[in-house]
Amino acid sequence: MLVMGQIRDPRLTGITITDVKVDRELAYADIYVSAVEGSQRAQEILDGLQSASGFIRRTLADQIELRVFPRLRFHWDPTPERADRIERLLASLRSENSSSSEEPAQGEENEND
Repeated sequence: MLVMGQIRDPRLTGITITDVKVDRELAYADIYVSAVEGSQRAQEILDGLQSASGFIRRTLADQIELRVFPRLRFHWDPTPERADRIERLLASLRSENSSSSEEPAQGEENEND
């Protein structure tokens, strides 16, 4: 979001906008965000976005021609964190499988015996 580069709030560093959903009446825009540091900063980031929402809304309204510009609502998106956790679990399973396939099966003789 180009506007984010204009905000000087340190709480908003390293965030990613993952999705935006605007309702049919253009009354609200639900903006979903995530960050590299994960959910430990979620409330801090949401507070920073809420604090800057007026500025963000005015700036976007100047750039996008609409009769009425939607009010912005910010939400934490845990999807990237969940995806990362699943990736780590799958990698762990793969490493367990590869290490167990290297060990001789029970009852097989070891070549060194």
